[in-house]
Amino acid sequence: MNDKPYQWHIDNAGEKAKASTPGWFEQAMAETPRSHRIEVDDCDIHYLRWGPEISERPGLLFVHGGGAHAQWWSFIAPFFAEDRPVAAIDLSGMGNSGHRSDYGSAVHIPEMAAVITDAGLGESSVVIGHSFGGYMTMCYANRHGDDLSGAVIVDAAIRPGTEDRDQPRAAYDQPKRYFPDKETITGRFRLVPEQPRVNKFLLDHVAAHSVLEEEQGWTWKFDIGARGAAHFQEPLGDYVQDMPCRKALIYGAESAMMTPEVVDHMETLFGPSDSVIPIPGAHHHLTVEQPIAFIVALRSILCGWGL
Repeated sequence: MNDKPYQWHIDNAGEKAKASTPGWFEQAMAETPRSHRIEVDDCDIHYLRWGPEISERPGLLFVHGGGAHAQWWSFIAPFFAEDRPVAAIDLSGMGNSGHRSDYGSAVHIPEMAAVITDAGLGESSVVIGHSFGGYMTMCYANRHGDDLSGAVIVDAAIRPGTEDRDQPRAAYDQPKRYFPDKETITGRFRLVPEQPRVNKFLLDHVAAHSVLEEEQGWTWKFDIGARGAAHFQEPLGDYVQDMPCRKALIYGAESAMMTPEVVDHMETLFGPSDSVIPIPGAHHHLTVEQPIAFIVALRSILCGWGL
């Protein structure tokens, strides 16, 4: 993973960090995942799979953030797939999966369960979810935690009190936009929330897999309705505190989501033996900013669990 070092520089605006394509990324991309589709509650669900068909080690399921897709994990997952099965799901309404009339944990939990089974991740798999995927991981572990070896939550904030539950769904109800060509739309790709640093080659990679061409032009793959905030109506803090499996938290030390107030509150939901790992200098989208640090942190958690 260290055969070609990072080469950083800051552009004139000082807003984005750019890097040449390093050897570790080329190594990850050489591990082409197998694409699979299954039907879950009358919806076509797509996922990517790496690793051996049969393994005694528990498999890993990676769950993306809101409006994202499985390819956000395609440069992370291969480094865990040498001797275990690994999968990354496209939740319904996002990526290459089908769309539904309504979304939330009621449909996403069965989708995750179906992929774990279909991908052969084993009876004691580990679920890792970032942002919205972290909330779905909380919900999944609350319902199926007895069947997991552990759950890793990545920069998914739970604020004290009821602030999260009051967030309006209408904030996501914007009309679908179309663009004349792929170059134009991928050039408009932005992280939400925005952050000052990012590996441009990783941003370009996820942007290229975030769009599709329709009759009206090029548009984003995700369904606007899938980005609603319905999951905030669930007692997520209770889910984490009472989680029946092992749990861990990885977050960006500079994340706009993980304020000192949020971190202090979330630490009360984890026990003394649970790993809570801040990635120094990282923001919310830490996998596209400091992927190696994230890989090391996740490996450390799995090693600590004997997995």
